[in-house]
Amino acid sequence: MNQAGDATDRTIHLSQRKTPLTMCKHEPQCPTADSPDREAALIMAHHPEQGWSLLCNGVLLFEDTGEILPDGQIIAPHRPMAAARITTAA
Repeated sequence: MNQAGDATDRTIHLSQRKTPLTMCKHEPQCPTADSPDREAALIMAHHPEQGWSLLCNGVLLFEDTGEILPDGQIIAPHRPMAAARITTAA
């Protein structure tokens, strides 16, 4: 096989990993990517000009509140409605 084929054979997709991908070295550790409060993890890389941040638990957090989890799962934007936009029936 050529070198490119060999490299492809050794590649492991993130969803096939046996151990969770984590960059968190904080004490206490930040919430994991599968935690309900995963957005509370500390920011490792911030790119406001592109509209995203990488959290230490491996979550890509977008400006519109959408997320991509380390396993590739997509979380739709969940920004709460502004109080001024909520109307009630009279």
